[in-house]
Amino acid sequence: MWRKPEPYCALMESWNSFLKRYKRDHKLSQLKLAERLGMTQGGVGHWLRGTRRPTLETINEKLEKLGLVFLEAQVMVVERDIVPEAPLYASFRFPVLGWSDLQGPLPETSKAREQTDYMPAGNAFWLVVESDSMNAASGKSVPEGMRVLVDTGLPAEPGRLVIARQPGRPPVLRQLVEEGGDKMLKPLNTRYPTVLCEDGCEFLGVVVRMHAAL
Repeated sequence: MWRKPEPYCALMESWNSFLKRYKRDHKLSQLKLAERLGMTQGGVGHWLRGTRRPTLETINEKLEKLGLVFLEAQVMVVERDIVPEAPLYASFRFPVLGWSDLQGPLPETSKAREQTDYMPAGNAFWLVVESDSMNAASGKSVPEGMRVLVDTGLPAEPGRLVIARQPGRPPVLRQLVEEGGDKMLKPLNTRYPTVLCEDGCEFLGVVVRMHAAL
């Protein structure tokens, strides 16, 4: 069942945490954060302290103000007569993109969306793995057909799984590694080669979750 309840404490906790992290990650003062949100510094202070609660519509409006067009806040309510004292859960819906969508600027809309409780650092999207290049015989593995959640707001650091786009080539899912000061794109399937990140290599996002696509 989906509806907007009052009060929705779990959503407020998540919204407060999100604003604090956004403020910290972007090195913003409370005044600068207020300017981005299009509101007063005092109003932002109430949200950061949790002394006031914005509506769900207001939260989604402010996400757009921050340029996070892929995020849509929702609240999932478990029927209390089925699960006594059930908590409320904040969640976000992210678009499911195809690999062809990654050839140019990322689209702002998608016909398919999938819901999760992951709170991203930037925009995020789901992507279905269409290659066995990350299917490892043991250890970390991302088999073909898995759906991965990609966060565009996280830095691409060695060891992370990233979506990378080399100049003139289609984007790929690889593990970013560093060898001798050079950044390399490493497949988890040893039948595929590890390649150098060329000049102009773009990192479209970092993989933060995965699950089997239905």
